[in-house]
Formats: sequence, C-alpha cells, structure tokens
Amino acid sequence: MRLDFIRPLYDRPGPFASVYLDTDRTAAPVVTVLPRRWAALKERLIASGAPAAVLRPIEEHVLESVHGSPGLAIIAEGGEIVLCEPLPVPPRRETARWSPLPHVMPLLAQRREEVPHLEVLADRTGGDVIVVAGGRRRELLIEEAAEGRIQKTGEGGWAQYNLEREVEETWRRNAAAVAAAVDREAAAIGAELIVLAGDPKARALVADHLGKESKKRLTIAEHGSRAPGAERCHFRAEVERACAEWNARRKAELLEAYAAGPYATGLQETARALRERRVQTVLLRDEPSSTATVWIGPEPDQLSTDRSELVVWGVADPVEDRADAALARAIAATNAELWFVDEIESPDGVAAVLRF
Repeated sequence: MRLDFIRPLYDRPGPFASVYLDTDRTAAPVVTVLPRRWAALKERLIASGAPAAVLRPIEEHVLESVHGSPGLAIIAEGGEIVLCEPLPVPPRRETARWSPLPHVMPLLAQRREEVPHLEVLADRTGGDVIVVAGGRRRELLIEEAAEGRIQKTGEGGWAQYNLEREVEETWRRNAAAVAAAVDREAAAIGAELIVLAGDPKARALVADHLGKESKKRLTIAEHGSRAPGAERCHFRAEVERACAEWNARRKAELLEAYAAGPYATGLQETARALRERRVQTVLLRDEPSSTATVWIGPEPDQLSTDRSELVVWGVADPVEDRADAALARAIAATNAELWFVDEIESPDGVAAVLRF
C-alpha cells in the first residue's frame, strides 16, 4: 500500500485531532445515538487538551451531515478538517486522539486489502470503466465512441461485404476508445489489476488494443454484462477473487524478499532504515492495542526509539508519539510502501524489506 494520499497531512504543523466514529444505523436510530457517541469522544479530546476551535468543525460535520456509511474517520488541524473518509465497516474501536501526528493507522488497517484496480465491462458500443483506488470508486462511460453501424444485418446482396466491414470497423474503433481509457486510468492510479468482462467479441478487441503495461495486469472474467438490468454479482465475485489472489501473491513475494534480505527487524532497526531512506516496504503486524511509542522531530524521517539519537541527529527538542503514527509519516515521506503482514517474525511486529 502506497501512502501518497496522506502525504499532504504532514505539510501541516499539528497537533491533530483524530476521530474514529461508529455511525452504524442498525443498532439504534443514528439521530439519537450519534450525539451520545460524539459527546463521549469530544470529552476525551478536551481532556487531552484539544481546543474548541479544532473540535468545532468536527462536531458540525458529525451532527449536521448525513452519514451513509457505518463508520467515519476524521482528522482535523488548525480549525479545519483535513481528512474525512467514510469507513466500509464500523471502526474496531471508537477513538479520539489529540497528538503531534495524525492517528492514521486505523484507517490504513481498514484499507489494507484494497488493490488499486480497474473493472471493465465491454460491449460492441463501448464500455463501463470503474476505477478503484484510494478508497474510492469512480465510473467512466465510454459509449459509441465511434460513429457508424454496430449491427450486421445479414441483408445479402452486393453491399453486404462492405456493410459488414463497416460494422466490424465500428466495433474496433469503439474497443480502441475503451482500451485507451483503460490505459490512461491504469497509469494514473498505478493499477495492479485490470479485470475485463463483457461481450466476448468486444472483450477480445479491447484486450488486443491495450498497451503493453495494461496487458501485464489483465485478468479476463467470464461473467459480466453491460445489458440493462444485467446481474453483476458474479462479476463482482470474480473481481474480489482476482484481488484476493493478487494480495496473496504479493504477500508471499514480500515475505520471500524479507527472508532473502537486505532487511531490518524490529522498530529500532526499521526506524533507522527509514531515516536513511533505505526502506522499500514496511511490514507491520496489525495490533490495534499496541502502545509502542517513538521520539520524533519536525521532519518526517526523524524518528527513533532513543531520544538521544535524535538529538545527535540535530533535533533540538524531540517529542514522543505513537510508533505507528511516526512510521506512517516516514513511509509516506520516503516513497516506501506499507503492508500488514501478521506472519512477520519480529518481537514488536515491525520489520522492513530494504532497497539496499
């Protein structure tokens, strides 16, 4: 998982209020239970020193907005909300934290299974291209991208051959337009998978027109149609299976790379490697109850388990914060990746695959 989407948070000086709120409507009417839930979290933030100016926009959003999701992650700094994201399931624990760094790890842990990918349904008039990345889904409609006949008539006669050629050329041009959109969107999000379904003829034409990089990431799904009212549950199941298989392969590759080295084991070694910008991927055991802390400086790569070490590095006044918050900042700043790997052999659940 790349953490580019949280990088702008660290352009702000902090401190941050981080809130994870259960907005599930199934247990009780949200209009009655949500104010109580927020009041409890607000009390904890006030006790931690969060000023009213920071809490006000969070409260307005929580109490005045319509929430269609079962959970909500909100991070505020300097009197404004700087990150607000609906959660697909309620947070494992409701959290309210006032701290030097934003508490992003619960959000990242919920996102960990997401593979940036494209879902493509094609027919001879065009295609639906669904872009999935950064916790969001965006749908593009590429339809009848080229003018011309799309149906063969079987009329016969001297013009039949030319008419059929015209129809096939229209199919080809429509498929080329879909493929161009897929190539563009895949490059923009760094897609790891492209799952293509739909009319077999159109599917084959789109696949033929994809660029080399897109073809490397292509998976053909047997189910799925653009027809009005068509059931897409089987297509969704194939997409989920393809993503799960990609995740399993990637996790196995990372564990093999970690075993082969170079690697760092433990929080102290990993922090040092992040400071030296040698980390390719941080491997983290998902432990929500962890209370490990590190010392940090103002720069994203300034973190250590030893306060005196940061002082030697030139940090005049190190402060203490959660280790996972400091790791997330350093990973985002150094273009590393984060993977939750429960099988990692490390006493404190932290390790890294190194670039060198």
